[in-house]
Amino acid sequence: MSRVYNFSAGPAMLPESVLRKAQDEMLDWQGSGMCVAEMSHRGKEYMAIAAQAEADLRELLGVPTNYKVLFLQGGASTQFAMVPMNLLRGAEGADYLNTGSWSKKAISEARRYGRVNVASTTEDTKFNRAPVQSELKLNADAAYLHFTPNETIEGVEFPYLPECGDTPLVADMSSTLLSRPIDVSRYGLIYAGAQKNIGPAGLTIVIVREDLIGQPLAGTPTMFDYKIHADNDSMYNTPPTYAWYLAGLVFQWVKDLGGLEAVATINRRKADLLYSTIDASGFYRNPVSPESRSWMNVPFTLPSADLDDAFLKGAKAAGLTTLKGHRSVGGMRASIYNAMPEAGVQALAAYMQEFERTHG
Repeated sequence: MSRVYNFSAGPAMLPESVLRKAQDEMLDWQGSGMCVAEMSHRGKEYMAIAAQAEADLRELLGVPTNYKVLFLQGGASTQFAMVPMNLLRGAEGADYLNTGSWSKKAISEARRYGRVNVASTTEDTKFNRAPVQSELKLNADAAYLHFTPNETIEGVEFPYLPECGDTPLVADMSSTLLSRPIDVSRYGLIYAGAQKNIGPAGLTIVIVREDLIGQPLAGTPTMFDYKIHADNDSMYNTPPTYAWYLAGLVFQWVKDLGGLEAVATINRRKADLLYSTIDASGFYRNPVSPESRSWMNVPFTLPSADLDDAFLKGAKAAGLTTLKGHRSVGGMRASIYNAMPEAGVQALAAYMQEFERTHG
């Protein structure tokens, strides 16, 4: 069976060359006689894999030396709790921007540990845009400002970086990390579940400025303390070793493509093609304000939900899978992360045009 173009929001496609390299090394990693999944995380072979992966990620993102890079478990949802546990540091609360489903979950979890000031919300317009800077009602005493640069469900992306003065900026970059260059120094903390642009599910990346760790809330579990993980090179306990290894292969793949500038150029072309296909049509509609459209997740609807099943059935037959929109939104959603080749987006655009011709 040939591989399909998988438009899933996550777990998402992995680069084929990465999968083939992992296949080649499955039974014997570089003469070790072991699969990476069998290695001791404290053995010299695996320590070399882990160190190279961190070095490559630091190089790709230009991570400053005063930031720790952590390879953790628990997904971004665990970070919803770990962030306030570690970053409140005596403050009463923090600022949060409410721009979609994942922001709402982060806010709900943070309220367990301190006061949350919702500095802006677009819920009244069904999360169809990112708020502009002038709409942000920030608290000068906030421990940090948390935002979600890209909402995977609603397909809303911030076209700018919120300004918050000396207050640390915290970002859930689960669906954007590695999709383009970023200036890490402008953030206090970045976290990302791996299963979109980085690797398989099970791994979570945290990049945190050193001065922000070491003062967790009283009663914080050991495994929820960033400093514990930082002091132990992310190996306080057994990490998700195979996912970490695969992420390292993805980092090498991104470097081979030419780095994040090259990746951003490709991603911009993919998004432009899909949005232009939608905008040129009287058949499809994207609900997001144009200035806030996501590069990574493109939701769209058909003239009638009665056509959805036929669209999905035809797409599957054409090798285009996992296009059904999130149950809370409906319609369709095409997630076009780094590993989605341009040929896949071209195939989707051609299918959409043909479906409109036959059903419009």
